Formats: sequence, C-alpha cells, structure tokens
Amino acid sequence: MDQKAHVVMTRSLLQHQQEVIDKLSSGKILVGGVGSGKSRTALYYYYYNERIDNRLKKLYIITTAKKRDDKEWLKECAIFDLLNTDIVVDSWNNIGKYIRIKDAFFIFDEQRLVGSGAWVKSFHEIVKTNTWLLLSATPGDTWMDYIPVFIANKLYKNRTEFIRRHVVWNTFTKYPKIDRYIEVGRLMKCRQEVTVMMKYRIRTKHHIKYVPVSYDMDLYRMAAIERWHVYKQEPIKDVGELCHVLRRIVNSDPRRTYTIECLMRKHPRLIIFYNFNYERDMLIELAERTRTPLGEWNGHKHQEIPDTEKWLYIVQYMAGAEGWECITTDAMIFYSQHYSYKIRTQAAGRIDRLNTPFNDLYYYHLISSSSIDRDIRKAFDNKQSFNENIYTFS
Repeated sequence: MDQKAHVVMTRSLLQHQQEVIDKLSSGKILVGGVGSGKSRTALYYYYYNERIDNRLKKLYIITTAKKRDDKEWLKECAIFDLLNTDIVVDSWNNIGKYIRIKDAFFIFDEQRLVGSGAWVKSFHEIVKTNTWLLLSATPGDTWMDYIPVFIANKLYKNRTEFIRRHVVWNTFTKYPKIDRYIEVGRLMKCRQEVTVMMKYRIRTKHHIKYVPVSYDMDLYRMAAIERWHVYKQEPIKDVGELCHVLRRIVNSDPRRTYTIECLMRKHPRLIIFYNFNYERDMLIELAERTRTPLGEWNGHKHQEIPDTEKWLYIVQYMAGAEGWECITTDAMIFYSQHYSYKIRTQAAGRIDRLNTPFNDLYYYHLISSSSIDRDIRKAFDNKQSFNENIYTFS
C-alpha cells in the first residue's frame, strides 16, 4: 500500500478502531460493542496485512443472511475501494461450502460457533488452511462458548480435553448442568490470548426502564401449582411446556399493549421486539386500534421502517436481532424477554449506532412480578441465558 492510500484508509477509521490494528492477528476475536465499527476495522486489517506476493488474498466473509442480502459488507468494502477484489460474502448456513478453500482470508461476522455441530466442524476445517478473524459484540455467555476458538488456536486438542480439564458437572439434576469451572485462571489467560477488545467512548447514554405490568394471577397459579394447561385443558407434560404456558399467560395479558399505548405518547416512533406469534397479533391489533403506521421484520416479512411522523416497527427476536440499524428513533420496547442475553444485547444495538443523531436512548422492558419473569430477568442481570430445561417453579 502506498503512503497516500494508507493515509486515506487510516482516516476512514476512528481512533478506537486504529488503536487495535496492531494487536490483531490471524485467529483473534475482535470484540467491540454493537455499532462500534468492527467490520471496517477488520477490512482495514485485511487490506494492510493479508497479501501473498504483494497481492491481496481472496476474501471470504461469513455473516448473517440479512447482512449478505442487504449487501452491508459490500458497502463497507466500497469505502476501501475493495470492490474489484475477489470477495465472497455468504451466510453461516452455507459455511460448509468453503471447507476446501486454501490460502485465503476469512472474516467470521457475529459469533455463531456454539456447541459442536456442523458449523463448528466446518469452521475448524477452514481455519486449518486459511487466516481469519472473528468479530463479535458478545463472544461468549459461558466458558463453553469459547471452546471452538480455543481449539482453532491450538490451546486445546478437542472439546473432550477442555471439558475434562475445566468442567465439574452437577450430579443432582436430571439434565446435564455445569456446577462450576476449575482452573479458571488458565481460562482467563486463554481468553486474553485470543481476544482483542476494541474500547471506545460511548457517546450515547442508555436509559433502561423496567416497566411493571400486570398478569392474571389465578390462571398463573392454575398452571404453576396444579400443572394444568389452561389453553389445551389438559395436564402439562413437562417443564418446557410449563414455561411456555406460564409465559403465554403473562405475555398475552392485554394490559401490556395498553402500557405500550401510553409509551407511544412519549415516543411516537417505537421499535418493539417480541418472541411469539400471539404477541405479534396483539401488537398488530394495537397498531390498528391507534391507527399507527406499522412495519414488520420476522421470518416471513422484511418490511422497511415507515417514513412517517409516528410508527411502530415490530421485530421478532430470532429473525431481526442483528444485521440492520435504525437511526430515526431513540426508543425501543422489549414486549417480552428473550432467554438469551446475547440476543437481547444485539437487539438493543439496532438503535445504538455510531451515526445516530440521539444522545439519549430509551429501552423499556415490560416485566411482570411473576416468578417466570423474575427468573428470566435474574439470568439477564447476571449476563447469562435462561435455561427452561432446568427451571424449577418457586
């Protein structure tokens, strides 16, 4: 790269992005908050470091299906004049197509390497013969989430070795449950070795509000204590079904939408995240009742955010927690809680972008006093994911 090009590209980076460049190398996780500019930083690193015989390596970017379809990465590549470079952008669903690629550079966007399934196996095949970076705002809820990257960096031979060395199982539960980790000092050292933290001064201020909402206590007791499925009128089969029934009783209470209607007076433009179809139906009815323009993002609909003075944009967590942004509102409502700390963190980042015009962002969590809501929130406050398989009603 000539000096002029280097200056131009450096000016494309903010200070917190420039500070991590020299710390990056193949095999690292670039950790930065949602909207901190990890993509641009990774592309700069690629342009400046990943060459063979003075020619750029072929670039493969494995990202979410939405980011691929929306061509977000190609827009970033255009900033560095990389569109003439041999670039492939594809989704995690297709990672298996690239296991025979050699001498290329891979950017793995958003952490999807959990467990030991097909994606992890493909990832391990790819990194044997290529250089790579992984980008993530939330690289791991637990130490187990780091296993694929630890193995890729040859810190452990396999998953079995990691578990044998560090995991102590709880022998008093019906389901496999980790009681504690041992040799945590080594785990912390390994994490420090593979992660590069991109620290940046957050300009926005988050105002997190837990809004109390009511629920039908009689129905709740019937399900929780008598184990009676109040919708099917039959006994509840297992703990998973119990959780689903309890959540439906809590989340389908009409007083939730009336609470949202009150918030709409303060914030005429609102993004609302939800979990279940019955919640979606209630939110659509709310928009119709208040004559509010509505947009949706879910597994079937990918609509644009309305370009009006007031609107509701309802998003299903799993379909739309990542890969898009909105800088035309300062407020978001979590209609119901998601089990995953990571998913909710990513969802919150949809409005917290580097280019947002707002200094104050408002996040409203609708929370009842029910035991299921309290326990899900407790897991979230501890930066953990709620596990319904080991849930015990109390």
